[in-house]
Amino acid sequence: MRQYIPSWIRVPVVFFIIYGLVEYFIESGEKPAFMEQPVIMLFLVLVLLILIAVEAIVSSMDNILYQSLDAKAKARYDARKSSTPKVVIWIQNTYKKLLGQKPVEEEHEIILDHNYDGIRELDNDLPPWWLYGFYASIIFGAIYLIRYHVFNGPNQYEELEAKYAQAEIEIEEYRRTAKDLVDINTVTVLTDAADIKAGQVIFEENCVACHMADGGGGIGPNLTDKYWILGGGIKNVFKTVSEGGRNGKGMIAWKQSLKPSEIAQVSSYVLQFEGTTPAKPKEAEGEIWVDENAPVEDIPTEAMEVKTDSIITIEN
Repeated sequence: MRQYIPSWIRVPVVFFIIYGLVEYFIESGEKPAFMEQPVIMLFLVLVLLILIAVEAIVSSMDNILYQSLDAKAKARYDARKSSTPKVVIWIQNTYKKLLGQKPVEEEHEIILDHNYDGIRELDNDLPPWWLYGFYASIIFGAIYLIRYHVFNGPNQYEELEAKYAQAEIEIEEYRRTAKDLVDINTVTVLTDAADIKAGQVIFEENCVACHMADGGGGIGPNLTDKYWILGGGIKNVFKTVSEGGRNGKGMIAWKQSLKPSEIAQVSSYVLQFEGTTPAKPKEAEGEIWVDENAPVEDIPTEAMEVKTDSIITIEN
């Protein structure tokens, strides 16, 4: 087939196939890969030069071999080169069959009697491709009628709802695997040993200077009691670690240094300090915090409840 497709077609086609594969397999966001990563531009230019060089080399070798042939061999080569390949012949014959036209020399058989200003009309049959398409549409219509009007198949609204439901399932599955998508609204207490261990490492690297290794508190507040300055629970602790403490005297915001998944890990580890006994506990600061969903028996009866949107503070 090479001799039937000129090089000025082969080279661009092969080049754009390679370019398409590069764009498909290399993640580059909304921009083309060669703009996002300049090294890809260099690669594509190199590919183009190689394709042109290959075409030039093959063409030169073909010419050299042709010149080495005798007259009879050259004649056979020229005849073979000018002959139509079987694939092309099959395509041409199939195209003619799909048109369903009579040859010009047989058109006298289908000429109608009337004419207008010397113009005669041919009584051609409908093209087979049109008839096949029409028959296919009838079959499709019958199947559609039975499927959706006889057996009450799902309509477009039901299909949309099903797709929404499937999308929600896929989103939740993605969120479970993409831990860094967690935020204050979706964070939950992590209980896996690996997450707790990772949270401990983060705490010991960044937090012991203010809270002590046992959570007893130093510059920062005591983490072992039920008193919280900005609210307890995973959501409040996550927000405090991420956004920082009180303006001017609270701790810094760690969202610039830690990933959301790491903030969730260290927040879950911090919650494990409650109820432990540190070596030198700092005096309690803030207010007693109880989860709004906590059982009534867990709320001190001698205290007054003050409910907010996300926490219950207990004031003496």
